[in-house]
Amino acid sequence: MTYYQHPSAIIDEGATIGEGSRVWHFVHVCSGARIGTGVSLGQNVFVGNKVTIGDNCKIQNNVSVYDNVHLAEGVFCGPSMVFTNVYNPRSLIERKDEYRQTRVGQGATLGANCTIVCGVTIHEFAFVGAGAVINRDVPAYALMVGVPGRQIGWMSEFGEQLDLPLEGDGETLCEHTGSRYVLKGSRLTKVAPT
Repeated sequence: MTYYQHPSAIIDEGATIGEGSRVWHFVHVCSGARIGTGVSLGQNVFVGNKVTIGDNCKIQNNVSVYDNVHLAEGVFCGPSMVFTNVYNPRSLIERKDEYRQTRVGQGATLGANCTIVCGVTIHEFAFVGAGAVINRDVPAYALMVGVPGRQIGWMSEFGEQLDLPLEGDGETLCEHTGSRYVLKGSRLTKVAPT
């Protein structure tokens, strides 16, 4: 075994878990899950069958990653944050054939207790604040807060708010990495370090 598994964790036969990953107390990983290298699954995490988790993701305690959720490399899922996979669930109506795809891009952060309504794409390095409810796609580098989630700014890949307006033209440097960020309209892109 090239990953760590706590004795209380359940990993169903057929699941793929990459080298150097850590599976902590009371975790359940279903047989169809595909988990990359260097991933941390905190206490009481559930990972469904139709799930992909990229390298170096950190999933904190009490998070359920349900079917049709796909996390790219380096995604952070804060404690007790919530994914869904059915938009209009009813106990008395079977809707497993209506699961919606939810995609989270490279390096994105999903804060503690936030909720991600199924069917959205959260683009790379977006930052969802604690307790926010996301019910629509989130642009790359966007800082989202509130219920429902609304954009209040931009975040660097380093994880700090950038001094830029929500829309317009502008640019700024990340003081930690030297990377330059350029805003055109409502789209932010990172340019190579200066």
